[in-house]
Order: sequence, then structure tokens, then C-alpha cells
Amino acid sequence: MTFSLESWVVYTMWGIFGLMFIDFLIAFFKSFWAGSFTPALVLGYLKDVLYYVLPLNFLLSMVSIDPTVWALVVFYFIGGLAVMIKYVLDIIKRFQ
Repeated sequence: MTFSLESWVVYTMWGIFGLMFIDFLIAFFKSFWAGSFTPALVLGYLKDVLYYVLPLNFLLSMVSIDPTVWALVVFYFIGGLAVMIKYVLDIIKRFQ
């Protein structure tokens, strides 16, 4: 584990996808055992990738045109943290 900026970008994405996967597994097993599994469950996570992950990657691709270089990286980390908090709250809601 290194502490370079590139590594933290990767760790942020791992955190997002890890929490997304944990939330998916919990939702999948609950719906499977209840007998209410629908493809909308999977499509919701694909929509989340399109709405949350793709814009974060787009921010990183625009770093080369940012004169400060840090503004878009900071927005990336704030956005990544917001997405991780969203999934932690979703996981907590599933157990209530």
C-alpha cells in the first residue's frame, strides 16, 4: 500500500465499487430469499455506475486542462467520498 496520489485515486474507486458490491449482495440475497428478484435490481446498479462512477472518471480525464491540477482532483475525492457515504447509508437502511 502506497500513499501516492495515484494510489489514493485507485483506493477511492475500490471503495466505491466495494461498497456497491456489498450493497448489491445484500439486496440480492434479501430479494432472492423473499422470492421477489427482478432485473430492475441489477439495472439500478448499472444506472448508479453511469450516474456516479462515470462522472468521477470524467473529472480525472479533465485534469490535464486544469491549470491548478488540484481542483478537479479535490472534486474527485469529495465526489468519491459522497458516493461511499451514500452506499454506507443504503447498507444501513437495508438492515432497518
